[in-house]
Amino acid sequence: MGDPALSRRGFLAASAAAGLSMTALSGCGGDSDGGSSDGTTTVEWWNISTTQPTKDVWAALAKKFEAQNPKVKIKIVQLENDAYKSKMTALTASGKLPDIFHTWGGGVLRQQIEAGLVEDLTDRTKDWAEGLVPVAKEPYLVDEKLYGIPFDIGMIGFWYNKALFKKAGISGPPATWSAFLEAVGKLKSAGVTPLALAGKETWTGMYYWAYLAMRTAGAGALQKANEDKDFTAPGLVQAGEHLKELVELEPFQKGFLGASYSGPTGQAATVGNGKAAMELMGQWAPVVQADAGKGLGDDLGFFPFPTVEGGQGAITEVFGGGGGHALRSGAPQAAVDFLEFFASEATDRELVKKTGVLPVVPAAASAITDPNIKAVQQQLTAATGFQLYLDQAYAPALGQEVNDSVGALIARSKSPEQVADSITQVAKEEQ
Repeated sequence: MGDPALSRRGFLAASAAAGLSMTALSGCGGDSDGGSSDGTTTVEWWNISTTQPTKDVWAALAKKFEAQNPKVKIKIVQLENDAYKSKMTALTASGKLPDIFHTWGGGVLRQQIEAGLVEDLTDRTKDWAEGLVPVAKEPYLVDEKLYGIPFDIGMIGFWYNKALFKKAGISGPPATWSAFLEAVGKLKSAGVTPLALAGKETWTGMYYWAYLAMRTAGAGALQKANEDKDFTAPGLVQAGEHLKELVELEPFQKGFLGASYSGPTGQAATVGNGKAAMELMGQWAPVVQADAGKGLGDDLGFFPFPTVEGGQGAITEVFGGGGGHALRSGAPQAAVDFLEFFASEATDRELVKKTGVLPVVPAAASAITDPNIKAVQQQLTAATGFQLYLDQAYAPALGQEVNDSVGALIARSKSPEQVADSITQVAKEEQ
């Protein structure tokens, strides 16, 4: 999955656009094994676990690993989602990646692999990686070789406030797009903000367009558009038209275009504090809602993205992905050992219980107690099609253009046709 590799020049251009300094980042990764004069190996681990309780849980796991391996020191670098993506683009351009780094797989990982920057884990992990959930490993398989180890797998769907639905007279989750739009209208009439959105972080809006594309044109349409370098098919334009319908209802919270995702006044907090009825987000949503806001407890529910009347897609075709870790080329054995520790049944059970991730070790599934997480797992189990996040499935420049163009549509500065044309233009430029 994903496009042919961008040139080093392309990565450098993206880094320059992000205003990142190669000098400031050049100390990361490289050929050193992280060894010191006393025989201690320092392993640098970059991740995006900036919210609680995940941040502390992961730090504690690193300490536990260090206790079991006295000659290893884990140096943690934690960055918010968008900052992480920008800095990883710059690091890729510099040719120096962290020892262990967060990856979503797909086209971004492929480009890093084709640049010779990522360790092939096929042989180094075969004794234990074969026991992981197969679908969880799919995003990290490139040319039948394994380049990443998953720690989570899941899907995007609607998280909603049952009490606010009841207040608006909505009996249950909508199953069709027209019913969804009707529910938005009822919520507004009841004085309830229907949706929270982090307009400042355009990946959050991309979820709507991607799902609508899958529902109108079918699950394979987005992959075909990527292969053909053409996103102007009628079904993809219709996806933008359906999203425009929603935007015209003004369903989002006040100031949403400047809102972050996990900040104290952002998307997750708005839902977690009962200030909006819904958000379209992944399986991590309940944890972030409770960290950024108060959390909804028993009032929180989950439902899959509705079908679109007349569309070719089914409600069982899902959009999502998971999180994984990859290693820089030439990473020390201590980094491989840490991945094995992180993918163990004991660690996976702890992650499931404390952070709400979906298990990648089959035996850890019994640790799921939250009914909403169980609902997500059931949807995944019944899935008849799966599409990875577009800003990871596609090459970096193309994925960013999808995010930005959809963000512009939501901000009412681009039409559905202009969105399709802009994405197509970048796709053709990246051939």
